[in-house]
Amino acid sequence: MSSEAREWVWEHSSSRGAARLVLLSIADRVADDQCISWASLSSLAKRTNASVSTVREAVERLLLAGELEQLDDLVGPQRSTVYRLPLAAEAVAQALREQREEAGDPAVPDEPADPAKLRLSALRRYGIRPREVPESPTRVRKPAVPETGRPRRKPAQRRTGHRHSDVPATGTQNRSEPDLNRRYSSGGAAVLPAAEWQVDSATHTWARQQGHLDRLGEQGLQAADAKWRAHRAGHAPRPAEAWAADWRAWVTREHAPSRPNLYAVPGQHTAAPGGMTRAEKHTAALLAALDEPTGTEG
Repeated sequence: MSSEAREWVWEHSSSRGAARLVLLSIADRVADDQCISWASLSSLAKRTNASVSTVREAVERLLLAGELEQLDDLVGPQRSTVYRLPLAAEAVAQALREQREEAGDPAVPDEPADPAKLRLSALRRYGIRPREVPESPTRVRKPAVPETGRPRRKPAQRRTGHRHSDVPATGTQNRSEPDLNRRYSSGGAAVLPAAEWQVDSATHTWARQQGHLDRLGEQGLQAADAKWRAHRAGHAPRPAEAWAADWRAWVTREHAPSRPNLYAVPGQHTAAPGGMTRAEKHTAALLAALDEPTGTEG
């Protein structure tokens, strides 16, 4: 019966683009005249050469259009999702009735009068079975799924808007994270750009305890932070913990702001002052040597 279901999609479906390809892929696995099929999002993505998110959106559009139903009480092979093409099932049932009327054959005894009622016993041969409900010690086990099944028709519209507009109920991912970074730590995998990561109290305490605040000063620390953000602006988003570790490594390598060097003055003490680098000490010694008399002056 998959050929009749595919024919209905080609001739009567109003779907377009990726939704049409997804519906054709589902119709290709129709088992019998009930137009029941099964598929997983990953298999549909592979067959249609589309991403899983594109397939998920296409399925939702088909559910909203009424051309597809998702049977939550049933499960297919390898625990795949079970779908039904209700409009195609009605067309197939009508065609079968017309063929029997023309041939003068009586109706088959197990043929359902209503196409919406499912014959689960006929689907078991294809690996489609009722979904098992796990037994709970606190409540009575639910009865078996009835023969008619329970299709899920049009789902509710998804709410639009920024998904991270509010603080998630799970709280922060790390107790040391500030409120500024909390909204990105909903499940341990949330990420954010470097520009939106803020220095928290734990990181600032670390800079003070490690001596970087005394070495760089408050302005120097702010300058290092600005340079870090400029260099990390094009990087992919990361978790707040990763940005904190990267920021600390950057501050550790940051040099203190340049200060005026006290080079040796002719005729005075030539020892290099404290805090000078080795290159500055060598330069000061060289300048002092060039200024000393050599005995060849005129």
